[in-house]
Amino acid sequence: MEIAARLTSKGQVTIPHAVREALSLVEGDRVVFRVEGDHAVIARTPDLLALAGSVEIPAARRSTQWDDIVRDVHAARGRRRR
Repeated sequence: MEIAARLTSKGQVTIPHAVREALSLVEGDRVVFRVEGDHAVIARTPDLLALAGSVEIPAARRSTQWDDIVRDVHAARGRRRR
């Protein structure tokens, strides 16, 4: 599918209806633009909150502070490199 749209003086583009339907975009959705050479690709960004609960976390780790998790991951990566 190739559909043209016009750029406004403010650098804005309205995503054509057919493209919104093809990507299942609705008001409030976020999109990402990826530049590939002289082309740009638009993609729907995943709803990360929809992924909540999809990975099981052991009960002992559920209250771990983020800084502690990052430190543990860095330490584990360092041990694997040896």
